[in-house]
Amino acid sequence: MFRSNVLVCGGTGCTSSNSEQIIEKLNEEIKAQGLDKEVNVIRTGCFGLCALGPIMVVYPEGAFYSRVTPEDVPEIVSEHLLKGRIVTRLLYQETVVDENTTKSLNETKFYAKQMRIALRNCGVINPELIDEYIAQDGYAALGKVLTEMTPQQVIQTMLDSGLRGRGGAGFPTGLKWKFAAANQADQKYACCNADEGDPGAFMDRSVLEGDPHSVLEAMAIAGYAIGASQGYIYIRAEYPIAVKRLQIAINQAREYGLLGKNIFDSGFDFDIDIRLGAGAFVCGEETALMTSIEGKRGEPRVRPPFPALKGLFGKPTVLNNVETYANIPQIILKGADWFRSIGTEKSPGTKVFALGGKITNTGLVEVPMGTTLREVVEDIGGGVPDGHTFKAAQTGGPSGGCIPASLIDTPIDYDNLIAIGSMMGSGGLIVMDETTCMVDIAKFFLEFTVDESCGKCTPCRVGTKRLLEILDKITKGNGTLEDIDKLEELCYYIKENSLCGLGQTAPNPVLSTLKYYRDEYEAHVTEHRCPAGACKALTNFHIEADKCKGCTLCARNCPVGAISGKVKEAHVIDTEKCIKCGVCMEKCKFNAVVKK
Repeated sequence: MFRSNVLVCGGTGCTSSNSEQIIEKLNEEIKAQGLDKEVNVIRTGCFGLCALGPIMVVYPEGAFYSRVTPEDVPEIVSEHLLKGRIVTRLLYQETVVDENTTKSLNETKFYAKQMRIALRNCGVINPELIDEYIAQDGYAALGKVLTEMTPQQVIQTMLDSGLRGRGGAGFPTGLKWKFAAANQADQKYACCNADEGDPGAFMDRSVLEGDPHSVLEAMAIAGYAIGASQGYIYIRAEYPIAVKRLQIAINQAREYGLLGKNIFDSGFDFDIDIRLGAGAFVCGEETALMTSIEGKRGEPRVRPPFPALKGLFGKPTVLNNVETYANIPQIILKGADWFRSIGTEKSPGTKVFALGGKITNTGLVEVPMGTTLREVVEDIGGGVPDGHTFKAAQTGGPSGGCIPASLIDTPIDYDNLIAIGSMMGSGGLIVMDETTCMVDIAKFFLEFTVDESCGKCTPCRVGTKRLLEILDKITKGNGTLEDIDKLEELCYYIKENSLCGLGQTAPNPVLSTLKYYRDEYEAHVTEHRCPAGACKALTNFHIEADKCKGCTLCARNCPVGAISGKVKEAHVIDTEKCIKCGVCMEKCKFNAVVKK
């Protein structure tokens, strides 16, 4: 038994900020101080508050250290772990009450409104030790279904819970399982979609890095419910930490008899293997994913037949994403009514969001369905930084849409988001302020979709390119009002005629920005002006003479020598030479440089 446990974030974000070096330094210093028998260092998954990483939490005090560096470690060890004096300068300031008192993380604004179900073990356990997962009731749900429940009872529990797929469309999980169970075959499969290709999304990655056993346990439960003996996790190769921890977890589960033959002496056989994706966004579509697992080019298939009848290798298959699976063990242990009591009537439970963009608290949050966008952005996210104002939020990535500031009090659930022209998607939530051009945002997502289209169907392959060409024309000031009408018409054609979800949802960012920000499109066309000052072709930098002090800082930093003027006299920008890099605006200390 250790007197102190030091939890250090080992997720991708913190690892990229030297958390591995912090762990090495911790172990060195602890040993040097003779504390290695008293202090335990634990590498965990993501704590969620990525903006403050690398994160370290020391128990039993619960001291939450943020933005820790390897150079801070000797002080933490000598002062806190050896002498019992908390290093207040490194504490997350919102946890500090006074010089001698701190409050728990659950009392801070970031965590207070969260409810962690899918993320329940992230930042709590060592994901590479199965015993720590078991200590948190791990594999108890699998034991329950194999010893106390029939497959039909498991499926009914899923139906009663109302759990909907967290990967995008929100299809009822229990219904998907029911369809697959009803189809007889000599072999069935339970698969996990961990491909997560949306820009700004990292929910599934964080669950796999912080709590991989929860997904393995849920997949075994799914296999039992539908009669499958083999599972596959399709994960992108760009997630090396998640892949490594998944493989460790699979090996440990096999060693403990929790995967493989005759699990819990029930006669049920189930094993799981990993298949790596090469980063194709279209392989997030279920039929393209299965085609890729089969070793073929990842292209979607025509449906019907649906995967529940003819999926992987032509056999009945269920496919759920990581977050969906992460909820299942808790539903089995606590019951469908418990899950139903959270969230809304049509969207029970919680949803994990990856908060990014123009937001103070970048990170991972899990909130009950029905939580308003305002609560997520202002309370949990800490609002828009640097005195800027909230303009919009993009949900659903390239398949979703923009939610304008006028709808910030919209409760977030599947039906409400669709009603306002967006969608839940996998859970990326990108916040934008008044410096963001909505035409440019639509163009950004279209560029992504064009690159990621598999090219199998003409509406998507050609149609999205035409959309992008029109958007590019508008952002360069060469568009016409007829182009805006053509843009809208083409969007509906692509939605109605594309083969799979990628093409069917690709126009959503365009349609939602046209719906709420048509005036910005028109300003680009009729006034040759970008209201947000983001489109370079329509923006010029100008120095206001009454504010300029002639300090020459802008001129000295201009990379192309486009600024002229004498010391202590107002300077001028030559718009012909200016490459619109914005360095002059960044360097000016008197706010004299403006966009026009």
